[in-house]
Amino acid sequence: MKKIVTICTMLIAFMGVAMAQQNSKAEFKFETETHDFGKIPQGKPVTYEFTFTNVGTEPIIISEVRPSCGCSVAEFTKTPVKPGEKGTISVTYNAAAKAPFTKNFTVRSNTKTPVKTLYIKGEVTG
Repeated sequence: MKKIVTICTMLIAFMGVAMAQQNSKAEFKFETETHDFGKIPQGKPVTYEFTFTNVGTEPIIISEVRPSCGCSVAEFTKTPVKPGEKGTISVTYNAAAKAPFTKNFTVRSNTKTPVKTLYIKGEVTG
């Protein structure tokens, strides 16, 4: 009987945490979630700044922005973004190889959607 009570208690606690994450009051609204650089020259890194607004009622805290490969880096607003304020995620792609490209950046935060993906694409030419 104790095992059943323990399992039920753990299940209820887990559901409570999951529901608390879904009811988060912080939320992103990006101006765009994909940026197309078009044709860019080989050997010249390119940068784009994604801008977002906090349309929620609690501050947004970004914990991580992870590029999909070592050819890209990201910088982001490290301080909490208050409701109604804007924040940025600046991404840079090293255009070393001639080829079309599509790269993504995984954003982890305390928002209603805790994992968001941003994309850049284009074609490196000679």
